Amino acid sequence: MTEKVTQDQINSILWQAADTFRGKIDSSTYKDYILTMLFVKYLSDSFKENVEVYTKRYDGDEQRIQRALSRERFVLDEHSTFEYLYSKRNDPEIGEIINKALERLENENTGKLRGVFRNIDFNSESTLGKTKERNAILRSLLEDFNKLTLKPSVVGNDDVIGDAYQFMIERFASDAGKKGGEFYTPTMASELLARLVKPQENDRIYDPTCGSGSLLIKVANQVPNKKVAIYGQERNGATHSLALMNMYLHGIDDAKLEWGDTLANPLHLENGKLMKFQAIVANPPFSLDKWAMGFSGEGASDKKFKMEASLDPYRRFEWGVPPSSKGDYAFVQHMLYSLAENGRMATILPHGVLFRGTSEGKIRQQIIDMNLLDAVIGLPEGLFFGTGIPACIMVFKKNRTRKEVLFIDASGEGNYEKGKNQNKLREQDISKIIETYDKWKTIDKYSYVATIEEIKENDYNLNIPRYVDTFEEEEPVDMEQVKENIANIKQELQEVEVEMENYLKELGL
Repeated sequence: MTEKVTQDQINSILWQAADTFRGKIDSSTYKDYILTMLFVKYLSDSFKENVEVYTKRYDGDEQRIQRALSRERFVLDEHSTFEYLYSKRNDPEIGEIINKALERLENENTGKLRGVFRNIDFNSESTLGKTKERNAILRSLLEDFNKLTLKPSVVGNDDVIGDAYQFMIERFASDAGKKGGEFYTPTMASELLARLVKPQENDRIYDPTCGSGSLLIKVANQVPNKKVAIYGQERNGATHSLALMNMYLHGIDDAKLEWGDTLANPLHLENGKLMKFQAIVANPPFSLDKWAMGFSGEGASDKKFKMEASLDPYRRFEWGVPPSSKGDYAFVQHMLYSLAENGRMATILPHGVLFRGTSEGKIRQQIIDMNLLDAVIGLPEGLFFGTGIPACIMVFKKNRTRKEVLFIDASGEGNYEKGKNQNKLREQDISKIIETYDKWKTIDKYSYVATIEEIKENDYNLNIPRYVDTFEEEEPVDMEQVKENIANIKQELQEVEVEMENYLKELGL
């Protein structure tokens, strides 16, 4: 009987492989090479086991074996397997050999893998160094991955591979600091968003800034049979590739993830209009500077260009054009315009969106007057990679019947676990938020159900402390006791001074 490989064993070997790059290349870059090699090893080992199974089943009949293999999820030829790459590990052209193998993988699986590896270059001198150094890194990488067995019969469950990929993405995000926040939302924050939007069977689920795709996977996992349609868009090419691989490793073969600038060039369209989605989640880049430059056309300078609502063919900014240096409400308006009737949407944003004025204040007023805002949830500081600032979640709904907004302040001590470098939400913290949201109730020092009239009285300012009073009264000070303590201290000090004087006399000083 084949001995099963554990999740911890896989994770350990993968993190060991990262040592090959550490100190030479920034982890936000070398993650692309390790995660791509993990994907290739998974495809290769699965294919190898399929060959063994069909060879035995069809007693070596090559025609029947090939026919059976052609019906599998992925098809590989001999020169695109990990074994072939490993056999060439000492070849002076190993970088180019890997690139060609990836190209063949794409060509053999165009329906699924077209363009997946276009942003990964294993022969890049600018990233991996000159030939000798580059070849040493790639040889070491192949040798590390050769220690790993990812055959389905050994792994036992495809989720193990997906979880290993997820583990690595999270570790890389932590390692990469600020850049880590660009491609990964911490697990428990993703879990919270997923539960807030309550996806249903047959829903279309969308993330306009999908990063490595982990948030979309969390939402899909809320539906027991995963019978949902997944859509996403990502501006960074290498991150888009990671997202596609992430989907395949989690058994999601039909996700529609596009590569491009969601604001200037949204790619999920129906009949020339923005596609509509029942559940939308996002963790957009906080206060994105120059968010509108994609509308400026070629040759326009940063300083001269001024974004206007009329420049957007999808008319997303008719409620107001956000400031050029803060793209938060550009993403919010894009998502609201993409929300289906009865749709639910939850997005992570910096606190400034709750109270900043000028054009953002006007947009916020429109959203509230149209009764689209459902809840505002304050999160603890230090939850997200690369930023210590506290963030909030804004929850929106189409066709709301109630005329109130729920405010939750989950930022206080006791509502999260403090970490050395990063704070974490625990299951109990998420459950408390979800229960409060579901029951829609006011809880002293934690939540408050505010009427639209109250919000209007506050000039549409949504700053959470205006609604949830978390002030803890200090115990009254007993001034007589303080007076008595000061007198006692003075008395003790006099006694010590007399004693010191006697010691000094004895010493003749």
